[in-house]
Amino acid sequence: MKRFSLIAGMVITGLFARAQATKAPAYPLITHNPYFSIWSFSDELNESTTRHWTGKDQSLLGLIKVDDVVYRFMGKESAEYKTVLAAANEKPYTCKYTEAEPTKEWATAQFDDSSWKTGTAPFSDDKSAAKTLWTSKNIWVRRTFTINNLDFNKLSLKLHHDDDVEIYLNGEKIAEQSGANGDLQYFPLNADAVSKLKKGENVLALHCTNTGGGAWLDAGLADELKPTEHAALETAKQTSVTLNATQTIYNFKCGKADLQLAFTSPLLMNDLSILSRPVSYISYKVKSNDGKAHNVKVYFSASTDVARNTPQQVITTQQYTTNTLTILKAGTVEQPVLQKKGDDLRIDWGYMYVAVPKTAKALQYVSTGKEAVNSFFSGDSKSTAKEGSSLVLNTVIPFGMVGKMAIEKFVELGYDDINPVQYFHTNLKPWWQTAQTKTIEQVLAKAALEYSVVLKKCGVFNASMYKDTKNAGGEDYAKLCVLAYRQSISAHALVKSPKGETLFLSKENFSNGSINTVDVTYPSAPLFLIYNPKLMEGMLNGIFYFSESGKFAHDFAAHDLGTYPLANGQTYGEGMPVEESGNMLALTAAIVRANGNNPEYARKHWKILTAWTNYLAKEGLDPANQLCTDDFAGHLARNANLSAKAIVGMGCYAHLADLLGQKDVAAKYKAMAKEMVAKWMQMADAGDHYSLVFDKKDTWSQKYNIVWDKILGLNLFPQSVYDREVKFYLTKQNEYGLPLDSRKTYTKSDWIIWTATLANKRADFEALANPVYKYAIETPTHVPLSDWHETTNGKQVGFQARSVVGGYFIKLLQQKWASK
Repeated sequence: MKRFSLIAGMVITGLFARAQATKAPAYPLITHNPYFSIWSFSDELNESTTRHWTGKDQSLLGLIKVDDVVYRFMGKESAEYKTVLAAANEKPYTCKYTEAEPTKEWATAQFDDSSWKTGTAPFSDDKSAAKTLWTSKNIWVRRTFTINNLDFNKLSLKLHHDDDVEIYLNGEKIAEQSGANGDLQYFPLNADAVSKLKKGENVLALHCTNTGGGAWLDAGLADELKPTEHAALETAKQTSVTLNATQTIYNFKCGKADLQLAFTSPLLMNDLSILSRPVSYISYKVKSNDGKAHNVKVYFSASTDVARNTPQQVITTQQYTTNTLTILKAGTVEQPVLQKKGDDLRIDWGYMYVAVPKTAKALQYVSTGKEAVNSFFSGDSKSTAKEGSSLVLNTVIPFGMVGKMAIEKFVELGYDDINPVQYFHTNLKPWWQTAQTKTIEQVLAKAALEYSVVLKKCGVFNASMYKDTKNAGGEDYAKLCVLAYRQSISAHALVKSPKGETLFLSKENFSNGSINTVDVTYPSAPLFLIYNPKLMEGMLNGIFYFSESGKFAHDFAAHDLGTYPLANGQTYGEGMPVEESGNMLALTAAIVRANGNNPEYARKHWKILTAWTNYLAKEGLDPANQLCTDDFAGHLARNANLSAKAIVGMGCYAHLADLLGQKDVAAKYKAMAKEMVAKWMQMADAGDHYSLVFDKKDTWSQKYNIVWDKILGLNLFPQSVYDREVKFYLTKQNEYGLPLDSRKTYTKSDWIIWTATLANKRADFEALANPVYKYAIETPTHVPLSDWHETTNGKQVGFQARSVVGGYFIKLLQQKWASK
């Protein structure tokens, strides 16, 4: 084991040194799909608890014992709470409520609420989840409760609100929150708020306003328990962190030993058998730093929160061995396979696995969270729990006496999601499950056997990708692409349709939770067109099927296939006809180009592509008041950028017709597209730029949609359009990038890189693109990379962990195709 581990270590040290970023808004650790995705939200790995991309705790804890001293190098123990006043997820409760505005004394303990209705929480407009249906704009709730012990450590309000809420305790306002928070969250109360509680009877009163969309109200109180004290536990000193396409690597000084910790999610798109494995490696490389040998043990624990949606769900665990591995397994007792859909959710079916090669001689056991670290200190590492609501999976790896020669060992963290998604009411199996590979244990064993080979492949790819992106757009651009790579891929599930077609289905993370959203596919496309066009086809196949099967009976393309993980048909309330039809045409043409101008993929879908093109010919030049992909900015009529998309879509259709030998059709639609360009230029002309909306010269917008005209060589828009727009954009930038348009100062970072790719000069590209990297490393919002940020201060406006950052690779795509 030491020999191949050393080879792998040399690969890490050598190749990765040439391909790295050193700063990120959040650091990817485990990245496979929307449910199996764990991040560090702090620059120091041991500064905070690791989390799912949604922000919920999914604790990975790392300790190292060097002789008799223990250092914490990863994570923090998650906070634990004692219920003071149960929220509805723990125990249904009744309270008084009204939907008619009450008098101003309504929140006081003395108020007479006898005329109010009695209801059971939670209050919601979701008929399947609400105990009391709430469909009006406002609701006022009073909950009377008795408390006799006022001795608290850190009292928190436990609150789920949608949308704006005011909270009162015995008539005094103690908190208010705006917007929707998506789930029960803990909000610490200050001393003044806690002082409003009294022994005996109290009243918790809430006023919630539904400003649009869903509605929800539920609240309780909880006390954060004091953390377990570990007097001998010291903090390892993090000396560096580097990121590559497939890895995040930390270095620590742990007293007299140095530790290199590498998280490898081998998302190699040229090998779908490796890409589809839901297994990440956590590698430990230890050596002495004082010239002496030291006795070393490494401890790793993984919270079973990884396998559940909420902390109340009961977990069952198992400890066992195979021929080559020792394994810990955990999952919910309930196992509600595909029973939930939505955005801010974690998986609560399937099983997580921690596996170690038997040759590592590791000790594995299950314990409660509070027992875990103590057991490592005491050496009492027997399994103390099989089932419960606060369990962790523990692994202790002995390294023996470690000198100046590094010793490397690894742990595997895997997940079997049984049925990742439902596709038109058929539950699909994961891609890795084949006639030859039927169990997750086989996957774990193969991944362990191929550890050194896979790490070498990752090293080669990391270096190659960094070199290519640096040559295409400069060093800052290359580092930006490094930050985007794993995030973009892991926002998808890879499966096969019942007919055996590839499906690569995105989740619209922290946006609305849709599955296979076309205008999320569109911006993310460049990454997949470069590295595996089959995955790009997998992002379109379901949309084609939706229309061609007659399930979506419209002459334009659908917006989505449902709400993740249920792909049973569009759930977004309003379509984007011009947007999605143009997207599908451009992406089909791009797939054909990526396949060496082989038009067979277009031929297969020619009938529906023709219908969508004819829709664009009729509705695309001067679009009506409708949404585009930038729907967060609201409806917009006469959108010049949306019109440009329609024109490019028609040009793509003409280009495909030509490749299919339909010369008359190609000539007809090419002429129509060119005629539309002439009209577009006249209507959008605003002197030194082209307007946001036609005939309003005081407006402007990024015309990112015309980039496909350039990349595919359609020759629809004259060079003067590109030159005029780029010159104008360079005068409109803020510190953290070019605003999306003249309405606001916020932006979409993926569109900036597309817009920058319109530039002919490398200096102009870098001038537009580099502020996006500046945003990525300076944003004060520590979440997986947000694509929607404020250009004046770098703060996240919305969205995070979305696949659209794959669009950063468009400059590399443009360069690669231009050279062929």
